[in-house]
Amino acid sequence: MKEMLPVIYLARHGETAWSLSGQHTGVTDLPLTERGQRNARRLGDRLKELTFARVFTSPLRRAARTCELAGFGSEAEVDSDLLEWNYGQYEGQRTAEIHAARPDWQLFRDGCPGGESPDQIGVRAERVVSRVRAVQGNVLLFASGHFLRVLAARWLGLEPGAGKYFLLSTASLSALGYEHNLSQPVIALWDDTHHLDACKEPIPLTSPRKNIPSNPKRS
Repeated sequence: MKEMLPVIYLARHGETAWSLSGQHTGVTDLPLTERGQRNARRLGDRLKELTFARVFTSPLRRAARTCELAGFGSEAEVDSDLLEWNYGQYEGQRTAEIHAARPDWQLFRDGCPGGESPDQIGVRAERVVSRVRAVQGNVLLFASGHFLRVLAARWLGLEPGAGKYFLLSTASLSALGYEHNLSQPVIALWDDTHHLDACKEPIPLTSPRKNIPSNPKRS
């Protein structure tokens, strides 16, 4: 039987007031809404049967609280590279408001004045990719949506701007893995929210080639 290949699980934080309203939330340290807290616990139910060699969280409260409510607060390590995109002058603004002054603006192409460019956040994402690939075993990351989208792009060797193609919902679960060997990175699961709907059956955390372990007990 082929040896299991490591998997990097990505957990986006639960809902906040600004994720609900569509405002860009970078360094503003907002709490979770009540629904955000409830969904973080449901995410924890989805993950509780898995074993992780390392768990990392963004220092921002929305990610750290999601991590805590999911049951990983005591073992998580804070990693400042997991911070959300710094939106600079666009912090707190909705896309429609930005487009009113700058109709052709695209986050993943243009970045933000006074904040980060796609290349700058790509550098942070690349550091995370290097760090998790050095871990012997599965890794779990708690962070924010736009950063995780850039991380997925860099995992595949794509430019940071390719993150525009990877939508992510709050409290969603995704997984980065490998196909046949460590030289073939793939997206094994993306933006799964089945655990948030009691009427839906969660997608099993397995892949056709057994890259994602099925229900190994968490220590």
